[in-house]
Amino acid sequence: MIKITQAVYQSGVEIKLHFSDGSFGVMDFSDILVNKTSLTQALEDADFFLRFFIELGALCWPNGLEFSAGSLYKRLEAAGKLVKPAA
Repeated sequence: MIKITQAVYQSGVEIKLHFSDGSFGVMDFSDILVNKTSLTQALEDADFFLRFFIELGALCWPNGLEFSAGSLYKRLEAAGKLVKPAA
């Protein structure tokens, strides 16, 4: 099972994610914020966005919003933004 091992703020609504298999990528949350759900609206506040943390390998915020490592991994991979370690 893939896990997030490190999350580093980049700029705007972008976070660089490092995964347990050694891969990494910069996740842009712009597409997710467009949905404007009750949980994602809080991320529009820059100070709140910066309060992300990793819990049990998932990316989380204090309001209960969380993204599994697998879902973020797949999004990055589909967008061609996932850098995998050399074999």
